Amino acid sequence: MTDLTCAELVELVTEYLEGALPSGERQAFEVHLAACAGCAHYIEQIRYVTRLTGALAEQPVSDSTRAELLRLVRNWKTDQSQP
Repeated sequence: MTDLTCAELVELVTEYLEGALPSGERQAFEVHLAACAGCAHYIEQIRYVTRLTGALAEQPVSDSTRAELLRLVRNWKTDQSQP
């Protein structure tokens, strides 16, 4: 794989971070990262979020919060069409 585009990089980011890209794709990925500040920043953001979310603990949700979330999801389409 040569001349990886930004869109292609975004599609491969999970495999890259998990070390699952074949060597040729990994090399193209890293060449692109070295030349593209936007994608390099994107990868750092993904790594940062991954570190943060790995540190989060699951918290129970109250019945009232659960009910409100369900109401919002159920009414989402209707609410989107209203001004």
